[in-house]
Amino acid sequence: MSEYKIIHDAIHGSFKFEGATLKILDTPEMQRLNGIKQLGLGYLVFPGANHTRLEHSIGVGHVAGKMGEALKLPKIEIETLKVAGMLHDLGHSPFSHTLEYLLHEKTKMDHMDITTKIIRGEIDILEGLDIEGRERIHEIISDYGIDIDTVCKMILGKTDEKYSLSTYEGQAYFGAEKNYLVNMISGPLDADQIDYLLRDAHYTGVAHGTIDVYRILNTLKIKNGELMIDKKGVPALEGMLVARALMYSSVYFHKTNRIGELMLSRAVEEIDMDNWLEIYKYNDSELISLLMNKGGYPREIALRLKYRRLFKKSLVLRVDDIKDNPEFIEELKQYNDLKKRRRIEREIAEAAGVESEYVLMDIPDNIAQLSEPRLTKTNVKIVDGDEVYELSRYSPLARALQLRKVQDWAMMIVTKKDYVEKVRREAMRILMP
Repeated sequence: MSEYKIIHDAIHGSFKFEGATLKILDTPEMQRLNGIKQLGLGYLVFPGANHTRLEHSIGVGHVAGKMGEALKLPKIEIETLKVAGMLHDLGHSPFSHTLEYLLHEKTKMDHMDITTKIIRGEIDILEGLDIEGRERIHEIISDYGIDIDTVCKMILGKTDEKYSLSTYEGQAYFGAEKNYLVNMISGPLDADQIDYLLRDAHYTGVAHGTIDVYRILNTLKIKNGELMIDKKGVPALEGMLVARALMYSSVYFHKTNRIGELMLSRAVEEIDMDNWLEIYKYNDSELISLLMNKGGYPREIALRLKYRRLFKKSLVLRVDDIKDNPEFIEELKQYNDLKKRRRIEREIAEAAGVESEYVLMDIPDNIAQLSEPRLTKTNVKIVDGDEVYELSRYSPLARALQLRKVQDWAMMIVTKKDYVEKVRREAMRILMP
């Protein structure tokens, strides 16, 4: 009888780990995620939000496996789904998405790129550490006959447009590359979103993330090599898309949460690491210790976050405030570039007579696109009898969600409490003369 473990999960109940998933669960790379909060600094707003990336990764693997079982996929494909689901967030830095923008600027890679490089063995985030009996992830995957290229494509969301005829359960379909496997891990209807919506709603206490996961599972279809959903599942799918939109507005892009993220990201930038890939060795507490030991501004920010002494809003420009000013909108877009944003922050700070690191600008639109590229995607295909249609044919709500902004502000500037008024005055003068 093969070795196995039973995991008791707060969201999905008890389920078994064996074979490849059990081996992967015990790797140091996976266990590092046990020290990384799923919602980063979300606990500053929602005290219960202390769940981890490991919990979420376990949940995604479980949901992906359930999707495969619901579709009666071959055993090797179900195992591949479980493995890809577990590994999909392996490349997250401390505090999850908090440092995503900074690290993308520094390394030119997002967490999915880092993840696949760790899986392939191209990046060893534990290099130099003596860990007894360590097995590398790419070795484990290969030992169990799972294709590494397929796992990486699933995580990166890389579907193949070149189809060839094959069969599935005796039914003809197109897609020798099996895009449905990719769709179940990185698509508009995937295991990742199902788990994080359920899990984050549970731990934050926000009811928006409740979705009818069982209805979704029971109406999944594969057609033309793609993951689709039966027309009967449209109401449940709409519920998931609405939940996603509302959770981003009320939780992920809560202004107080964003202020904490801006502060932490700025403090980490002051570390000025020679090799920014080193940061992927750390978990949350280790990064805070690094900031504390650095002294100066990083230590101050670490203490401010520890005791929730956050910067205050100095200037907030709502989307509606600038929608009729296309020139200003174009000007704001240039501050998506980190160097240009730091330059304007320094200019405002100097004019206000304060230290530059105490003036922080937030342009949330680009951050949202980087952390969740699926956010405005509602392109789930609907199976109606023998025909396939776009979701928009059945759901005006889906069309509306594509246009809906995650946040109601286009720009926010924050600073220390004592500096709020003078920073606001100079920011208005410089940005909106």
